[in-house]
Amino acid sequence: MLKGFFNVPVPVNEPILGYAPGSKERELLKAALAESRSKVIDIPMYIGNKEVFTEEKGKITPPHDHQHLLATYSKGSKSHVQQAIDAALAAKADWENLAWEHRAAVFLKAADLIAGPYRYKLNAATMLGQSKNAFQAEIDSACELIDFLRFNVSYMTEIYKQQPPVSPRGSWNRVEQRPLEGFVFALTPFNFTAIAGNLPSCVAMMGNVVVWKPANTQIYAANVIMEVFREAGLPDGVINLIYASGPDAGDVIFAHPDFAGIHFTGSTGVFQDIWKTIGNNIHKYKTYPRIVGETGGKDFILIHGSANEEVSSTAILRGAFEYQGQKCSAASRVYVAKSTWPKIKELLLRDLATLKMGPTEDFSNFINAVIDEKSFNNLAKYIDAAKKDKGVEIIAGGNYDKSKGYFIEPTVLVVDDPKYTTMCEELFGPVLTVFVYEDKDFDKTLDIIDTTSIYALTGAVIGQDRYALEKATHRLRNAAGNFYINDKCTGAVVGQQPFGGARGSGTNDKAGSMINLLRWVSPRTIKETFDPPKDYSYPFLAED
Repeated sequence: MLKGFFNVPVPVNEPILGYAPGSKERELLKAALAESRSKVIDIPMYIGNKEVFTEEKGKITPPHDHQHLLATYSKGSKSHVQQAIDAALAAKADWENLAWEHRAAVFLKAADLIAGPYRYKLNAATMLGQSKNAFQAEIDSACELIDFLRFNVSYMTEIYKQQPPVSPRGSWNRVEQRPLEGFVFALTPFNFTAIAGNLPSCVAMMGNVVVWKPANTQIYAANVIMEVFREAGLPDGVINLIYASGPDAGDVIFAHPDFAGIHFTGSTGVFQDIWKTIGNNIHKYKTYPRIVGETGGKDFILIHGSANEEVSSTAILRGAFEYQGQKCSAASRVYVAKSTWPKIKELLLRDLATLKMGPTEDFSNFINAVIDEKSFNNLAKYIDAAKKDKGVEIIAGGNYDKSKGYFIEPTVLVVDDPKYTTMCEELFGPVLTVFVYEDKDFDKTLDIIDTTSIYALTGAVIGQDRYALEKATHRLRNAAGNFYINDKCTGAVVGQQPFGGARGSGTNDKAGSMINLLRWVSPRTIKETFDPPKDYSYPFLAED
């Protein structure tokens, strides 16, 4: 076995390709989209060394073209969940004993595969399966996932380098970072392919084995991620990809004595139910499970009277409506100083009028479809209620149509009551609510922002008055785990802004940082004494 203290490649953020007309990447991506649309594939589960197909199939269709069949996938049962656990535990000893640099090499290779031969296939899968436009797919399924893989390898080495600073003469103190004892469950969302890839891979990187269940609406791209991991040389059984129902998976996983942790991104309600189940079953486990989760948000933008109107309008539009407002960081409530509102409103409505909405395959479309019919119907319900409320003015959008795809216009509500329903409840779609406050009520508005929502994920303040910016930054310190000054409240970048929130938004374990990886190891302290004592007595015991 090779011996040495190895330095990993220094990570840098993956450059974002522009996909401008006439560019090579635009041509390659359009070819990948055409190739994906030209056939219907049958997607298996990946359990151990087997591709598992079942007779019961689910259908995958583009949210913006729900009559077109992209793929079928094999639905799993409780027996498949058990098989995945067994496969993970069977792979555990070899994987955790593999030298860390070889684990690192697997994921560094996966990053290069995504940056190179798989870039357009994975982006196309995200565009078709999750209705992301070319830019949103590029910053997600290509750049962010590549960044997660490369930066996490670097963070892993930083963790391993952390050692006790003192070893007195005659002894040597050291710390080793053991993987958790058991398996980890990764439960991933629809809205980011990068999150779907990161949640299982960062856990596995630290020597753990994983059972991975993606959202059904993300399976199409998840399958490509698994292809990448396998080509990168990930051993069989280290990450097992299953498509069982949530209740079936939970019944088996949360009752298993070797359950060691969950890495979760999804809704607050589901996460809280999982936490309760784990608590009720705590006596069954060999060890206390690690519970790491990033959940919902009711993210805000606060605009001070000193704000630049063009900066404000752009931050609102991009923050609220990129990817149809389906980012957990998306702006869904805005508080605007009355003195700035007329101009911001004018600019916002001007720009909204230029946005095109339609399928992702047409690169001129800024707005695409929401993820599925359930989401569409829920958003339509809120819009219809707003139309009937005398305290609400709809100044943009308000229309929707699901005949071809699940399309909802970017909708802006202006409300009289800062505690109106859509200012408080998470909608997860292209519906933005604005409250206009009196400039003199800035301090009061800070209190309203801090107390309106159970969430604390992202937030932004825009203004030129440094005293106001400082005040907002301090007063809203618990209202957002990711806080932005003079920018939109979305767009966290791995290696730059570690992501996560507290309160009802999760455990704030900061994906894209060393903090998160520390949750997937269990340190052991070792003290070695070179010349140990041979007499029990101490000098103080001697008689005077």
